Amino acid sequence: MKKKTVWMIVSMIMVLAMFLAACGGNNNQNESNSGSNSGSGGSEQTSGGQAGSGSSEPPAKVAIVFATGGLGDRSFNDTAYAGIERAKNELGIVYDYVEPQAISEFETFHRDFASTGEYDLIVGISFDQLDAITTVSAEFPDQKFLLIDQAFEGDVDNVASAIFKSNESSFLAGALAALKSETKKLGFLGGMDIPLINEFLSGYIAGAKYVDPSVEVIYKYTNEWANPNLGKEMALSMYESGADVVYAAAGGSGNGVFMAAKEKGKWSIGGDMTPAQEPDNMIVGTLKRLDNTIYNNIQDVINGTWKPGLQALGLADEGVDYSIDGGQIEIPQDIINVVEDLKAKVISGEITVPATLDEVDAFLASK
Repeated sequence: MKKKTVWMIVSMIMVLAMFLAACGGNNNQNESNSGSNSGSGGSEQTSGGQAGSGSSEPPAKVAIVFATGGLGDRSFNDTAYAGIERAKNELGIVYDYVEPQAISEFETFHRDFASTGEYDLIVGISFDQLDAITTVSAEFPDQKFLLIDQAFEGDVDNVASAIFKSNESSFLAGALAALKSETKKLGFLGGMDIPLINEFLSGYIAGAKYVDPSVEVIYKYTNEWANPNLGKEMALSMYESGADVVYAAAGGSGNGVFMAAKEKGKWSIGGDMTPAQEPDNMIVGTLKRLDNTIYNNIQDVINGTWKPGLQALGLADEGVDYSIDGGQIEIPQDIINVVEDLKAKVISGEITVPATLDEVDAFLASK
């Protein structure tokens, strides 16, 4: 009887020990995955990577303020995220990020990050963060900032900005679309009627008409970055008017183009995407290599070679490109050959692609 009692006590102790160990393991897991609330507009600050326990100090800590479209846009933000993830995996950096819900939150997030003094580089994604970075960089002159997709105005020592020659990649997409089109009518859906988006449009029109002057290009603007239903409605109207290819350059709203293309059995072009993301309808994607730009700037910070100022990146710099990878729509080799020849001429400087709508007619007249 005594042995039986002792065995029961030992068994209870073992069960209790296992229970406590399991509880402790769960607590540690929750702590390592938790983010912290930013306290502004309901947006959440999220940690994208942490140095392991007992590991050496990471070479850099980076903060990134995404554009209002948020992650999952399969476009601008997701490309930027790929760059910061690459820096984490290859360079060993750690990072935090926020996904603002409104432009009014940008300045608060940049100031929150800068005021900690913890970050070696703060990255702002999208042209509409210019005002926020202009203000906050002046308040924190020792904090390095990188503004993506907008030239920073002013000569300061702590801000670099990167712009992309999207007219060049769009020129190639326009040429491919014109050669592939059966109706010789193309569409373009932009996010806003602003120089940044019209740079895409200018190259697109120029490329299409460069290879086939008879091609017609129609275009519309959603004036919203995250409304795919509106994007679908506007794309449907272009398909129904005779376009068989529509180019989406409207952030999250551009996802509506792919919905419309599927519904109508038509083709699409993706801005900051590859056909692998919409293989059933996308014939070509144009790429702003935000991933390379963010990675390279972080690497420069680590190496002590980072410099402020403007970085203007085109085909020759591998800052932009086009892609037909992963799509299921056949692109004949003779079309690819034409596009590759045009790409080589842009890189060599033989062709200078117009960057504004006002320049397109003069460009085509000088052909």
